[in-house]
Amino acid sequence: MIRTVVFIIAFSLCVNAVWANDEKSIKKLRDALVALAPDVDPSEAELLSVTAHTASRNLAREYRIVWCPAFQNVLIHMGKRQRGYCGHYTRDIGERLKELNLKTLVLHWGGAYAGTMDENNCLVVTARNQPFEDGIVMDGWRRAGRLFWCPLKKDSDYDSGEGARWRATRHGSYGVTAWKEDPLYTAWLRDYKHLYKWQWQPTVR
Repeated sequence: MIRTVVFIIAFSLCVNAVWANDEKSIKKLRDALVALAPDVDPSEAELLSVTAHTASRNLAREYRIVWCPAFQNVLIHMGKRQRGYCGHYTRDIGERLKELNLKTLVLHWGGAYAGTMDENNCLVVTARNQPFEDGIVMDGWRRAGRLFWCPLKKDSDYDSGEGARWRATRHGSYGVTAWKEDPLYTAWLRDYKHLYKWQWQPTVR
């Protein structure tokens, strides 16, 4: 009985800590989105941030995510899980964000190291008429459902520059961001009616 009570208390503390961290991240992402341009609507930025964070957590439960994203990929290959690739997160979070009918923020689909073992897909958000490279990366896969985000140009995990020098020997692009916009999938994010039959297909490795 005592052991059960201790477990419940510990679990509650962990849940509270998770939500506290998410609340901080939600506010910081909201502020970062507002800072993209003077015409970004703060209420729209907050709605996007809350939706992206909530969706990422919910998808982790829906996918039955294990502790390590890479191991989740292995389980999918083995047929033990159905979803949980980076592209699944990107598509499913994107579906929810499209429903917001954004007016001052724009969604993009980003891909890095396509066709390699390091491939990743993510959402990138910019202000209107702003270049893809000036946007903010949002990645649900990288931290197993805890939304990762940062300015695209500062994403050292997908840059061959400082902080990720080992990638330079593998991809030969030292100092250049690996994120590139995929025009087709970006079009899907912005206008579902015209690409209603499209479905993201993971790279078979």
